[in-house]
Amino acid sequence: MSVVSFSSSSAASAAHAPPAPAIIRTAQDVSRLVNAGAAQGSHARIVLAIALGGVFLDAYDLTSLAYGIKDIAKQFALTPVQVGAVSSAIAFGAILGALLGGYLTDRIGRYRVFMADMLFFVVAAIAAGLAPNAWVLGGARFMMGFGIGLDLPVAMAFLAEFSRVAGRGNKAASIAAWCPAWYAATSTCYLLILGLYAILPAHEIGWLWRVTLAFGAVPAIVIIVVRGRYMSESPVWAANQGDLDGAARILRRSYGIDAIVERDVSASAATAVPVPRRASWRNYGVLLNGAYRRRTILATVVGCAGAFGYNAVAFGLPVIIASFLAQGPLTTIVASLALNLAFAFVGGLIGVRAAPTVGAWKLTVFGVSLQFVSLIGLALIGRPSGTVLVVAAILLLGGYLFGQGFGPGAHSMTFASLSYPTSLRGIGVGFNQTLMRSASTVSLFLFPVLAGALGTKVFWVIAAAPLTSLVTLLAIRWEPSGYDVDAEDYRRMTAEG
Repeated sequence: MSVVSFSSSSAASAAHAPPAPAIIRTAQDVSRLVNAGAAQGSHARIVLAIALGGVFLDAYDLTSLAYGIKDIAKQFALTPVQVGAVSSAIAFGAILGALLGGYLTDRIGRYRVFMADMLFFVVAAIAAGLAPNAWVLGGARFMMGFGIGLDLPVAMAFLAEFSRVAGRGNKAASIAAWCPAWYAATSTCYLLILGLYAILPAHEIGWLWRVTLAFGAVPAIVIIVVRGRYMSESPVWAANQGDLDGAARILRRSYGIDAIVERDVSASAATAVPVPRRASWRNYGVLLNGAYRRRTILATVVGCAGAFGYNAVAFGLPVIIASFLAQGPLTTIVASLALNLAFAFVGGLIGVRAAPTVGAWKLTVFGVSLQFVSLIGLALIGRPSGTVLVVAAILLLGGYLFGQGFGPGAHSMTFASLSYPTSLRGIGVGFNQTLMRSASTVSLFLFPVLAGALGTKVFWVIAAAPLTSLVTLLAIRWEPSGYDVDAEDYRRMTAEG
């Protein structure tokens, strides 16, 4: 009886014993541990939430000027050209920031770049809110755009490099979460505008744009305050730099994995250790070589076409709704908010949930197909007359935003981030964002011009964007969800070693 009791006790002790430490000898070992998933109670989800906080700031700051530009033009007596310069300053800053940010993310690390762009957000938001003239406002918005450009490559790197490779909550799902975070930020901006619109006296409405812009500093300060407790460098990036001890510390602190570095100091083993690809401006050329070329083409087309079409519709949404409903600014703001929450945000959540099972490629095909059909329907309806056609037009707008949410909106960044291994991820996302921001800038400039010349026939032109994406997706059938792209890099390094 005592033997049975002893055996049961031993079994119970074994069941509750802590897991054996994970042994890491190479960067590939670190990648495999991350790909297997974080331990229970780790800080990995908090790191992901903080990274998405950066995306939230990006979207908020891009949206925050949308309803204040008329007051700014009136207050500073701006000409149409000056209005355009102030409005586009953030876009030009984002283009430059993305180009440099991708390189810096791979060169000096994810954590350093992330904290630097948070400071950009704080300083730029306060400077914009207090701007005494259009020159200071334009400069602050350019600085803000530069911070946004820096942030996307590093945010996507964090989302990819603190997530498992397969299963629920995998890398594709984590990256796709940038989309609902984006729509949550635009909706927050709309809600803030509505709240200020309701409480500010009529003669003080001209201050609304200042408060809205300056408020962007608040979430940035919160992120800076909490960074010390939860944020760490990417363990995979650290390992790729040869800092296995640092990677082990990060795995213990943020991923909940007890990792121990074990080195074989024999000469034969030392010569066999593969050397990771180092950050270099020449890595931009690597994106157009070998297997990466097709993935880069796919990510670029889906990203640029999606940005062109979405910006034309999203930033033109108030004008479109005002045209359909023939209502004042309050109704327009409420309708824009409702469409974003009911269709774009919900679509984004579906894109996150379905990514591990359906896959990014199929979701994007379904999304751009729905967008194409919606835009053709809007073009055929034209300027709706009668309740039925107005409702149909609004639902078609919702359909476009819904398709954007679970399709290219969520997964343009999945293609851009997971087409490349850790050694190229910052450069890859930075390159993609540079071209996407350029497409957005062109779209924001052309939409008012084309809408003025073509009226609702402009939807025929915009429909070319999702159609281009669909043709490219059917030609290049690349599925990044569930694929261990880092393994490609380690195979290359082993072969070269």
